[in-house]
Parts: sequence; C-alpha cells; structure tokens
Amino acid sequence: MRYAPEHNEEARARILEAASRLFREHGVEGVGLAKIMAEADLTVGTFYTHFKSKEALLQAALLQALEARNQALRQALLAGDLELAVRTYLSAEHRDAPGTGCPAAALAAEVARHPAPTRRTFASEVGSGLDVLVECLSRRRGVAVSRADAAAFFGLLVGTLQLARATPDRAASAAILEAGIRAALVLAR
Repeated sequence: MRYAPEHNEEARARILEAASRLFREHGVEGVGLAKIMAEADLTVGTFYTHFKSKEALLQAALLQALEARNQALRQALLAGDLELAVRTYLSAEHRDAPGTGCPAAALAAEVARHPAPTRRTFASEVGSGLDVLVECLSRRRGVAVSRADAAAFFGLLVGTLQLARATPDRAASAAILEAGIRAALVLAR
C-alpha cells in the first residue's frame, strides 16, 4: 500500500516530537526505538523509512528542538525583557518539565559523549542561541559582549537548571533557582 507524501511527513514529525520529548525526559540512552515509535503510534519497522539510525534521529531531534528554543529565546530577548527571560528559564515550571524544556539543559552532558556529527549539530544550534545572547547582552550593557561571555551566561542558566532538577528537596531546589536568577542578572549588568 502506497501512502501520500503527506503521510510520511506527518509520521516523521510525530517521530521527531516523541523522540525530542522522550530524550529530554529520560535521556538518549534511557529511551529505545520501541518506546519512541509507540509514542508516535507507529510500528518499529517503519522507523527506518524515516531515519537511518537512532543517532540520525537524535541529530534531527536536537536540530528541531534547539531551533524552536532559539526562536523562543530570540522573541523573548528582542522584546527587551532579559529579566523575564531569565526568570522564565529558571522557573519551577521549566525545572519540572524537562520534556518540553531546554534541550541544552536536558541533554548537553549526554551529547558530549556522542559522535562528532551529533556534537557539531548541537554546538551549531547552541551557537545560534549564543548569537542572540551576544546581541541582547551587548545592547543591555552598552558595550560589545563576546561570544565567550554569552556562553558563560548561558552556562550559568543551564547549570543552575540542571542542579535544581537534580536536587530532590523542593525548597533547596527553589533556592538554587533563585540564586541563579540573581547571579544571571548581576552578570547581565
């Protein structure tokens, strides 16, 4: 039975959405193809129609999730409210929803152990987000900010979120988030 081209595009989109969410929730190694395909409501056998490997799926999922995150970051920062963007990133809601949250916070440490093409995909898309931060921080400070400074700023946000997620005591986790907000706002001056 032949399917219309839209069918394959829709199936691929469902696989990407499921993989992106599940990878962020459980880690790449914590999710098998069977789970991803079940979430996408497709059979495992159809996976290879869309992707040549789980690594290829990871690369596509990272690209899509990071592009979406960069677009949201760009909109938030170009609206001119860096403090709101920082508070939203370091919020309890973001902490508690890794499946829909920042892929860098959920997957950076794991991606670091993947092959170079996957790391390049990740670094390229994170780099696009850093460019947005360079622009925003430079405007805020009134002087040019380096990409390295933007990376340090983003690293503070990502690391704070990771530590808050790893802390089981909710009061201590909330304190980590609040301290991260204060530190980011000082760094942004």
